Amino acid sequence: MEENGQLDQLLHMKKTTHATTREHASRDLETFPPPMASSRVAVIGAGAAGLVAARELRREGHSPVVFERAAGVGGTWRYDDAASADPLGAGGVHGSLYASLRTNLPRESMGFLDFPFVADEGSVDPRRFPGHQEVLRYLEAFARRFDLLGLVRLETEVVSVRRRVDGAGAGVAGWTVSYCSRKLAGGELQEEEQSEVFDAVVVCNGHFAEPRLAEIAGIDGWPGKQLHSHSYRVPDQFHGQVVVVIGYHPSGMDISRDIAGVAKEVHVAIRSAPCGMQSTTAHANLWLHPMIECAEEDGSVVFQDGSRVKADSVVHCTGYKYRFPFLEEDGMVSVDDNRVGPLYKHVFPPQMAPHISFIGLPFKSILFPVFRLQSNWVAGALSGRIELPSPEEMMLDVMAFYSDMEARGWPKRFTHNLGVEAWTFEYEDWLAEQCGLDKMEEWRRVIYVAARARVSVRLESYRDEWDDDQLLAQAHNDLSKYL
Repeated sequence: MEENGQLDQLLHMKKTTHATTREHASRDLETFPPPMASSRVAVIGAGAAGLVAARELRREGHSPVVFERAAGVGGTWRYDDAASADPLGAGGVHGSLYASLRTNLPRESMGFLDFPFVADEGSVDPRRFPGHQEVLRYLEAFARRFDLLGLVRLETEVVSVRRRVDGAGAGVAGWTVSYCSRKLAGGELQEEEQSEVFDAVVVCNGHFAEPRLAEIAGIDGWPGKQLHSHSYRVPDQFHGQVVVVIGYHPSGMDISRDIAGVAKEVHVAIRSAPCGMQSTTAHANLWLHPMIECAEEDGSVVFQDGSRVKADSVVHCTGYKYRFPFLEEDGMVSVDDNRVGPLYKHVFPPQMAPHISFIGLPFKSILFPVFRLQSNWVAGALSGRIELPSPEEMMLDVMAFYSDMEARGWPKRFTHNLGVEAWTFEYEDWLAEQCGLDKMEEWRRVIYVAARARVSVRLESYRDEWDDDQLLAQAHNDLSKYL
């Protein structure tokens, strides 16, 4: 098997030496050539993408300011007990984590390339597939290690980003960023709107906050309750109910099993229809079905194979929409069926590169390393260290990419999906080459591919049972130079 060949290769890789602690990694990591130009850059969001963008920008000699609407860094990894008052909408609530959420990738593959995500004495969850609290702790440690907290303006929400043009009316001459900050004054919480001018803007606001709903015929007349996973935290409200869960990606898998612990029955509707009228699972009260055909006024939910159940609740585990409300009036990018475009390599609008960029749009990859590579690319393009193609060449590349997607029959919503070709890592390798950085380690790739493959064959246990101890040993040995 290919995986065994990769494993043999890894076992003969050169061993590395041990250092001290992660929080005191070598200062050599911060040494870069002096930049050709320096910019004042607004970074929108202080999650994983925003934090690593701030680090790479400052390393390149730029002056980043990070705007974060929450009271702390971490972005989507900040758990909030409060859910949206609108069970099917965002309702002003950014967080989408449920209480039981664990990572669906092992920690050693997840971390930034030069800041390992490893368990240590302070870990709140030392498992290979830890809970969300451990990921937040890792991101907070990253922010401390690289002295990023002083760059972040907490409880400050960007409300608009507007282009400033030069005197001739051509070209970008900066950006006016308007933001609303919340402050205590006289014992009362007050909101104040202000504006500042920046040379460039990096958008890192994430894409797990605006619910995407399934379209179901007859749902308006259906008498039961509906909820999107954005507003799901714990299963208590479904005690004794018959529940239909739509979607079987990681959140749908986890939430359906969460609910099965308290519900009478759980029926999961998935795109890949199981064989037979109903497919059983390891849980006696949980079944898999084809997608929903319609909902009826008597409370029935009818599946595409003709089977039906009378349900009390429907939970939409159907993902999220990309949304940039602070850009909506500008028209610089559009979102069409979750395609953000036009963007060159998922990052730059061709006509405004490198003055505005988007970091963190891709999915189905090892995302933290991708964020780092994208951030380094943006920082280098702004300084002049990295030369971008002309706007015309970038647009031709975008159009060729869209045409190729259409020829392959891929829907627009797959535009930012890096996993459609069996995890070839072509995008990551391309970014590394543009930046002059080392490519992602081979062991990291093999661990990732193996972990994704185990989900389909060990759904109940893939987080707690694995057979890649030799790869794990290589990973720890290789990462030790940063510890």
